[in-house]
Amino acid sequence: MTSSVLLTGGTGTLGRLVTPLLRAAGHPVRVLSRRGHEPADGIEYVTGDLATGEGVDAAVDGVGTIVHCAGTAKGDEVKAGNLVRAASRADAPHLVFISVVGAERVPVVSAVDRALFGYFASKRAAERVVEESGLPWTTLRATQFHDLILTTARQLARMPVVPVFRGVRFQPVDAGEVAARLVELALGAPAGLVPDLAGPRVYGMDELVRGYLRAAGRRRLIMPVRLPGKAARAVRAGANLPAEPGTGHRTWEGFLGERVSTR
Repeated sequence: MTSSVLLTGGTGTLGRLVTPLLRAAGHPVRVLSRRGHEPADGIEYVTGDLATGEGVDAAVDGVGTIVHCAGTAKGDEVKAGNLVRAASRADAPHLVFISVVGAERVPVVSAVDRALFGYFASKRAAERVVEESGLPWTTLRATQFHDLILTTARQLARMPVVPVFRGVRFQPVDAGEVAARLVELALGAPAGLVPDLAGPRVYGMDELVRGYLRAAGRRRLIMPVRLPGKAARAVRAGANLPAEPGTGHRTWEGFLGERVSTR
């Protein structure tokens, strides 16, 4: 019998794409959620809270693999710790974790750093929990999803003058490609830290915003702003970009062509 896979963050941007791929591969899926859901074909929902640990022991019981997609701007290490402890009390399943490119290279020291780039430090702290867990593990680092860039661009475009971070570059990746890679890793043997996954092109933040405005048929003034802090300096130097060329295929322009309409 094919073992079940526990998925955290199963209702988020990435998790929603992982679930059908696991089902297509023939694996029963158990989704950990803070809210109850009706079961679907081959998908079981269990109620639990990674922040407190409540319900996590029951969620990990009997699964062969955990795909950990739940994440927030802070507190990821607490959630990872509760998950790891529960998994260690069970049958030590293979833990597959999604992190962010640059987690170990973006210094988050000051309050400004934490406000703007705390996500990197949170992910790095969770990485350490996974690495030191004693469980069989695999960690994939990915760059920012197209979906996140789109959400940010839409919010910025509500203002008559759109601020963009001067010198900050991104190499956004398609969430569907990340989901496919996570499933591939989940179905394989534990591999530790695997090569980064990033999109095919590097863009300045102004390019990303201008691309969105063109696709949406909107006109706005663009105002470059310079961010303070050590984390911002590191990002301007490319700490959030992969060391190797991106292996993703879908570009920002292709994503916008499907997701944004001027109608």
